[in-house]
Amino acid sequence: MTSPLFRTKKVEQSIRDTEEPEHALKKSLSALDLTVFGVGVIIGTGIFVLTGTVAKDNAGPATALAFVVAGVVCALAALCYAEFASTVPVAGSAYTFSYASLGELPAWIIGWDLVLEFALGTAVVAVGWSGYIQSLLSNAGWEMPAALGSREGADVFGFDVLAAALVLALTGILVLGMKLSARVTSVVVAIKVIVVLVVIVAGAFFITADNYDPFIPDAKPVPAGESLNAPLIQLMFGWAPANFGVMGVFTAASVVFFAFIGFDIVATAAEETRNPQRDMPRGILGSLFICTVLYVLVSLVVTGMQHYSELSVDAPLADAFKATGHPWFAGFISFGAAVGLTTVCMILLLGQTRVFFAMSRDGLLPRFFSRVHPRFRTPHRPTILLGVLIAVLAGFTPLNELAALVNIGTLFAFVIVAISVVILRRSRPDLPRSFRTPWVPVLPIVSVAASLWLMLNLPAETWIRFGIWMAIGFVVYFLYSRTHSRLARGEGAEPGTPLGPPGGPGPR
Repeated sequence: MTSPLFRTKKVEQSIRDTEEPEHALKKSLSALDLTVFGVGVIIGTGIFVLTGTVAKDNAGPATALAFVVAGVVCALAALCYAEFASTVPVAGSAYTFSYASLGELPAWIIGWDLVLEFALGTAVVAVGWSGYIQSLLSNAGWEMPAALGSREGADVFGFDVLAAALVLALTGILVLGMKLSARVTSVVVAIKVIVVLVVIVAGAFFITADNYDPFIPDAKPVPAGESLNAPLIQLMFGWAPANFGVMGVFTAASVVFFAFIGFDIVATAAEETRNPQRDMPRGILGSLFICTVLYVLVSLVVTGMQHYSELSVDAPLADAFKATGHPWFAGFISFGAAVGLTTVCMILLLGQTRVFFAMSRDGLLPRFFSRVHPRFRTPHRPTILLGVLIAVLAGFTPLNELAALVNIGTLFAFVIVAISVVILRRSRPDLPRSFRTPWVPVLPIVSVAASLWLMLNLPAETWIRFGIWMAIGFVVYFLYSRTHSRLARGEGAEPGTPLGPPGGPGPR
């Protein structure tokens, strides 16, 4: 491609950028830190919050199958991420990968998408955390005022103070340094895994076989065109049921898919890893495998303890133990979930700030945000800005308005990364690759197809909102980013790619 919109940035230049003193992040993470980060963010909303929603509305006890489907799609994408993260160990994840293979405009599009994905993901988890804290307070006999708590099902306008306060507190931790964040995460992840194991072991004694009948409830189709909340594939072809049935499992998979986005956030920390060539694949693939197994077991236990139609939306695990007459377990789970969701929220916020930082270092966003703190070596400016904005978002936006939009952004990123692996294999076969995605191009093509299938199972309303966000991104790119890009000034482009804005000479 000869258009300046598709000028690519050399991998070597991306790596050199990480060595500039003003823009260099501190390398402090090990393979264990990465695995802990992955487990810390993957085990969270999917188990503690979304399980009740999808079981009640989409899949019933077959929610376990939905987790398997989502896990398989993520595994395909994870293999592509592992190759890129070890080959291009630079902050930015899919944004950086596409800049090296597809070009500047596709990189901007995916970066803009990731900013939305991680921002909304952080807000979703903060709202879920608030719900579990309120469940704990309820167990202690104190109810949060409706105007200050979760807005799920509330009849009054309010601001979720707990969700906003969590985001602001974690913003401060991230500013202080990655190693501190890793230590906090390690402690919290240990607590969270213990809670998950307690749910699996203790809950198994309270399973009632009748709750699994039927395992896949009968489909309840919504006529095509009747509701924008129906999956897009149904509105297009008129045959896919929105709720329950076999197709309901795929709809559920497109929702619980949100719970698996942790491994792509591991990729955003590549620049802060001491040995990314060895440790990134281990952290990405290891954390995904561990968490998929735990997800399936937990969903089977919870839907066996309580009939899927009676599961709560805000705190399904804790409330399932309450329903079986074991409030002590409910309190323990609420405590563990509240503690555990803090790491999910923190790592999502971490991923977003690193993408924003990488885009600003490339000039696509103001370079003001690309300077690191002189003492802590963290991108403090974007961290503070985004932390405040997300705190406001979490305070005002209900959970069910956010989760689906996060999923479509993640799946879109998966599509771009899979395509980028194939292109970079052809354009830069000389690059050293410590990890290679197997069966290229077959596996990336299957990954693209699987991701697109789940995207089609998301509501049409979600596609409309996603399209609006992308349209705003195009406006920002053509009004600001295209002319302020470092590549537009001749810094780091691949040999032979045109520089400068269309119609004018490139920088000399």
